[in-house]
Amino acid sequence: MNAITSSRLAPAPAAALSRPAPIPLSVRQKLLIPLGAVLFDVLFWNQEVGLNLALYTLLVVGATLAGLPRYAAARRSGYFWLMVGGTVLSAGCVLLLGSGVAKLACVASLVMMLGYVNQPHLRLVVFALLTALSSAVRVGPGLLPYLRLPQNKAGSWRRTRFYGRVLLVPVAILVLFHVLFSLANPRYSQLASVLFQRLGEWLAALLPAISVPHLLFFLLGLLLTAAALVVVPFHFFQDQESRLGEFVRRQRDRVASLSVRNPNFRARRFRSLDLRKEYLAALAVFGLVNVLLLVVNIIDINWIWLGFTPTPGFDLTQFVHEGTYVLILSILVAMGIVLWFFRRNLNFYGPGLRALRWGATVWVVQNAVLVVSVGLRNYYYITYTGLAYKRIGVYGFLLLTLFGLGTVLLKIWQRRSAYSLVRLNGLAAYGVLLLLALGNWEIWMVRYNLSPRFREVDLGFLLEMPERALPELVARQSVLQGMTRIVVSSPGSYTELRATPSEAQEAIRGRVAAWRRNYPEYHSWQSWTYAEATAYEQLR
Repeated sequence: MNAITSSRLAPAPAAALSRPAPIPLSVRQKLLIPLGAVLFDVLFWNQEVGLNLALYTLLVVGATLAGLPRYAAARRSGYFWLMVGGTVLSAGCVLLLGSGVAKLACVASLVMMLGYVNQPHLRLVVFALLTALSSAVRVGPGLLPYLRLPQNKAGSWRRTRFYGRVLLVPVAILVLFHVLFSLANPRYSQLASVLFQRLGEWLAALLPAISVPHLLFFLLGLLLTAAALVVVPFHFFQDQESRLGEFVRRQRDRVASLSVRNPNFRARRFRSLDLRKEYLAALAVFGLVNVLLLVVNIIDINWIWLGFTPTPGFDLTQFVHEGTYVLILSILVAMGIVLWFFRRNLNFYGPGLRALRWGATVWVVQNAVLVVSVGLRNYYYITYTGLAYKRIGVYGFLLLTLFGLGTVLLKIWQRRSAYSLVRLNGLAAYGVLLLLALGNWEIWMVRYNLSPRFREVDLGFLLEMPERALPELVARQSVLQGMTRIVVSSPGSYTELRATPSEAQEAIRGRVAAWRRNYPEYHSWQSWTYAEATAYEQLR
């Protein structure tokens, strides 16, 4: 009896303890993971991104929704359904336009949706993204036990005999009837011969395609599919978020409490100011910087808002680039200063809270005026030089900045916490990403930059755009005849190459001819997008 008990209580071998515990998989997951890996390989191997990304995304969304009854909390999460809608919308944008920002929005939406499935109570989109990635890292080790051969040889032999009887007997009966039908029916025999011939040709073409990179790519698809379909609970970011609140709470000064309990306690040199001194410092900062910012805004309103016209020799590039970046930095610093002063007990300082709030509000409003000035600088640059990706990105960032200033007002007047601001601005950033995914920006840039209002154009930038913009480039190439300066050097080149209108039109025709040759060869149904297919049909 003691021997039996001691053997049961004996510690497990070190090798057994080091093995990762297998992740429990449902029958549906055991079926979908290999099928998804095969589908990933078929869709993405040696293919560009298009229809394949939309199909794979919809497969993951469908599998997630099919298994949703297991996760009751996710069904009640508004953030989860927001990500489902954003994933489907961005997948449609990939199918329709195939733009880079649409692909980014699709992948980001899908990953965050999986993060909310993992931890439905999360509210920060960044935490949902990190939760999904952390869960994906833990899926691979959890699936390794399924790839090992069984250690129990007796049990392995019994399972082999069982599956042998289950599988081999039906196959043997099928082969028997196939032989009988082939002998009795010549048309069946002919059809079977054609089928086996096609199967042999497919295998002959498949075997040379199997290579080490292809096998690694298949394993990547297997891991990604498993990470998308298997939820490994990861609570770290949920635990961190659970400690955060939407509103600032009054906190007791730790230095003061320690000095009361221990008269010999001496605060360190970095001890925080008392509340009144902090209030006076904040009031001084808001008062002085409001005066300084008022001067800057008056100058900008008189100079930029009311009929801006660059003088001959005026460096518009420096005016926009350096001025825009410095002003954006000043706005961010201003937002950081407001967050710093209103981070704790200054929100509850009764004697001067109203004056402090109005001073901070005036500063926020003046920063909003500064945002408009930055937007006008960007507008004038577009008006005089043309439209580009960075100019669109600046407007997207300014839109987020205006929203962020609005949330700072919420913090000032409603005592919102930094967590609340991060949550709201994270949702706003996701909304702007979806908004950018909806735009056909390359088409609009070609239409704008090749309008008769311009006498100069960077044709090299337009020729490097995705192929769906080529029909617009061809339709507007007659505008090049009125251009006085045409640059054809590739973006990022240090040498500026100029061309005559006829040489520029020849470059456009060469770009179109090369794409017409390459499109049927390098594009298949996996990489199909509506915009590219329509552009190819128009150019044919």
